[in-house]
Amino acid sequence: MAPRGPLAAAFEGSLMSPQALTASALREWLQLAHAPGLSPAVLQALLDAFGSPAALLRASDPAIAAVSSPAAAQAVRASERDDLGARTDAARAWLDAPGNALVTLGDPAYPPRLRDLHDPPPLLYVKGRLDLLNARGLAVVGSRHATPQGLADATRFARELSDAGLSIVSGLALGIDGAAHRGGLDGRSGTIAVIATGADLVYPARHRALAHEIAAHGAIVSEWPLGTPARAAHFPQRNRLIAALAVGVLVVEAAPRSGSLITARLANELGRDVFAMPGSIHAPLAQGCHALIRDGAKLTAAPLDVLEEYGLGEPTAGAAGVASCSGNPGANTGDLQETEPAGCGAVAGTGRTDPAVPAAAPARIEAPPPPPPGNPSEQAVLAALGYGPVTYEWLAEHSGLSDDVLHRALLALELAGRVASLPGGRFARLDAAPTPPAHGMLHFPA
Repeated sequence: MAPRGPLAAAFEGSLMSPQALTASALREWLQLAHAPGLSPAVLQALLDAFGSPAALLRASDPAIAAVSSPAAAQAVRASERDDLGARTDAARAWLDAPGNALVTLGDPAYPPRLRDLHDPPPLLYVKGRLDLLNARGLAVVGSRHATPQGLADATRFARELSDAGLSIVSGLALGIDGAAHRGGLDGRSGTIAVIATGADLVYPARHRALAHEIAAHGAIVSEWPLGTPARAAHFPQRNRLIAALAVGVLVVEAAPRSGSLITARLANELGRDVFAMPGSIHAPLAQGCHALIRDGAKLTAAPLDVLEEYGLGEPTAGAAGVASCSGNPGANTGDLQETEPAGCGAVAGTGRTDPAVPAAAPARIEAPPPPPPGNPSEQAVLAALGYGPVTYEWLAEHSGLSDDVLHRALLALELAGRVASLPGGRFARLDAAPTPPAHGMLHFPA
């Protein structure tokens, strides 16, 4: 039998392990799951009809055509390619590494939320904590070109949501995704990275260290064959898995034509909750979130705005939490390789039953915000900044300071971590705005 990546002992078998596959069964699944011309939706219908990959491969062309189409029968017949043996050997070698698992569509361990999709992936390559795929999770997504404030918000929200019992799902992209994973790792419930390459590759290369940490303490999930490089068309497909795995999606920052809005739209179509963080009306990366809010997404200004939707409320000290994810000695990260292909940019009713929700975890004690600076010129700069990126010219006009005084004040505030310099000669304050009261949930229209 093909060796399987074990579940960490810390989770005491609360979720069933994936079924072990014989060498022949592994070959059959690989043959069909990655067959050209055989989409996941068609393959699901054929497997429902014939019961197993082996039975499907034995079926006659007329029988297959009767269930689907002559084209599907032809695709099944042409699925045994010359490289199948090599791909099977590579998959078995990958499964030999501790922490690696292959979950098939027919496996009881297959994430039930993915079955809400009309085209659930036939195979899932998983590195790390398989249990997270069945835990209640929230997707946190946003721009790859996030502002410093957006990155800080994504990290803080993800950490507090993770502490309260929601694992964090995101796509390992630069910007908000990376910050969300960091917050999820720092919290108690962990994080899932859904990637658009093979599970043995890392894209973007700058997230190599982060990917290894997620593989060791969270989970990396891919539907693509091992060795698949990043391709632009894969990212929207990746987004559908992010939306499906989570009970809701929080968009932190997004331009009007952002891939994060694809994830939000897919989440809405699946009946998931959609949350969006507001920003300045002048900030380009707030426009996508404002559009979502206009369409019915819940305006989200504090983690509690999300937690109250799932009955988690304010995290309380001393409440039982999710088991720490650091106790997974079997997780292997050594077979992750970097891939950074040139010219490949990330494009960015259900009636579901959720597993038991972990009890709320202890809230982290946040350090109080730094006191307002005593220098009047620094106070004038912060007042002029507001809470959206502005230009130097705006600051000069609205602070009333001379150039030399304004330069000194900005430098002091940057050194103090109160202000960040952004591309394009803009500036933004990094301390959080006051939190408005929570509002009721607004769902997207059907």
